[in-house]
Amino acid sequence: MQREEKQLEAALEALLQRINDLKTSIRTLLFRLENEYASLSWPSVLDSYAVISGQMNTLLKVMKNDKTPPLRNLIVLPLVLSPDPDEELLRLTEGRVLAFSHDITPDMLRTKPDPDVEQRQNQFEQRASQVPPETAHKQINAMNKVVNHVLEQITHSREDWENEATVRANAAHTCIIADTHALIAAVGLGKNLKTLPTAAPAQPGPGRAQPGPAPGKTTSTIKTTIKAASQAHPYNR
Repeated sequence: MQREEKQLEAALEALLQRINDLKTSIRTLLFRLENEYASLSWPSVLDSYAVISGQMNTLLKVMKNDKTPPLRNLIVLPLVLSPDPDEELLRLTEGRVLAFSHDITPDMLRTKPDPDVEQRQNQFEQRASQVPPETAHKQINAMNKVVNHVLEQITHSREDWENEATVRANAAHTCIIADTHALIAAVGLGKNLKTLPTAAPAQPGPGRAQPGPAPGKTTSTIKTTIKAASQAHPYNR
């Protein structure tokens, strides 16, 4: 009797460990889908599904192991039913179950689906059994063709995306990044611009009169101040 109890405890501990790993993977995937959907790529989602699938297979292997006792031959009976809050139960269920009351016990210890769900499942199985084998075989083949075609399209699209990304990564650069940045800084900020020397005004020679105003025109009274080019350039900052 003690040996069977030890085997049961070891089997339950192994199952709980596998279930916790599976729960962690599902929780991580859901978190990424809700918070990282903008940067999430399809290959990473497929990797997450592959991890979950592998953990499911591992869980099934543990359940089918020879050292695991047949759990279907065991029953679970509630020892105490109380509407009062149970802190230990709340901790074990991660905040999902506050009290092991009469209302929640049937759902927690249910070994079969809900009666309505079970009835609908039986109806579907009955409808499926009425389909002739030849018709069912044809429908299965047609569905397999559609699925294989979609899978080929996805595979080709993925290969095209990967090839395009590789070509872009290996493409030769047609410009020098440093020169482009220097040009942008010169145009936008006036960086590294040099000032030009100021040309001296031409002096009149001997015997050469200053040009006067043209006949019929008056001299403008507006005074204009010409700034020397040696002053600070507005873009030379």
